[in-house]
Amino acid sequence: MVRLRLDLAYDGSEFSGWARQPGRRTVQGELEQALGRILRLGEPATLTVAGRTDAGVHARGQVAHLDVPDDALAELDGNRGPLGTAERLAALVRRLGGVLPLDVRVHRVSVAPEGFDARFSATFRRYAYRVCDTAGGVDPLRRHEIVWHNRPLDLDALNAAAARLLGEHDFAAFCKKREGATTIRELRRLDWAREPGGVLVATVVADAFCHSMVRALVGSLLAAGDGRRPVEWPGQVLVRAVRDSGVHVAPAHGLCLEEVGYPPDAELAARAAATRRVRTLPVPGDAASAAGDAALQDE
Repeated sequence: MVRLRLDLAYDGSEFSGWARQPGRRTVQGELEQALGRILRLGEPATLTVAGRTDAGVHARGQVAHLDVPDDALAELDGNRGPLGTAERLAALVRRLGGVLPLDVRVHRVSVAPEGFDARFSATFRRYAYRVCDTAGGVDPLRRHEIVWHNRPLDLDALNAAAARLLGEHDFAAFCKKREGATTIRELRRLDWAREPGGVLVATVVADAFCHSMVRALVGSLLAAGDGRRPVEWPGQVLVRAVRDSGVHVAPAHGLCLEEVGYPPDAELAARAAATRRVRTLPVPGDAASAAGDAALQDE
């Protein structure tokens, strides 16, 4: 078997999210169907992805991996005889470009280094959320990637509120709880900038994200940014660690996965093993919490 790394992008507007679902159009479903067809796999292709995006969410820097029999790549050889590995992978990218719909593109396929896991080897995910607060609304040519907010937003208030959320916390107040999944995350960056055209962009970086976390964070910050809530409010919600009815999840189409980061090749396997453990906030002198670290798989 050989493990392939796929670097890809997609417009999430017409997808029911990343994950394969019966009777629904998904990014994973389209990709696995195309890969199975091109490589003539005996069993259905199964992709592992770095970030399982929700319906309507876009990706510019998504990463996935796929394990295939080594001889499957020989299906890419042309009439001129056997190709080298690099030529076969380049041919696979070209073939995918011809088979996949236009709203999902694979930019690069490579043989993954030993120990690489697209999901568990990742050290960070970087998302961007784009909002327009101009009175006339969003540029219609960008309406699928920018959310219109019909109240003026104060950049300083947005950043003051965002600063209170940084660090490692239990983000239960901003997550949809899943059975067997921790809501403890390390939020490394959360800040806003206004582009020359007036669009506000939130950059959000963490080791990982739980379900709906980024959009819930953005929703709370927009309430502080337009003056409906004080800048202290998102931080107060975080400390309470329970869902607050005042936190409205921001629309999906403003969110885009921009980048997934990985450690040097020699550290990939160790990183994957470490991130499979459930993170628990340490209690001084409490050995039991550390001992229970491996009880559940992190989401």
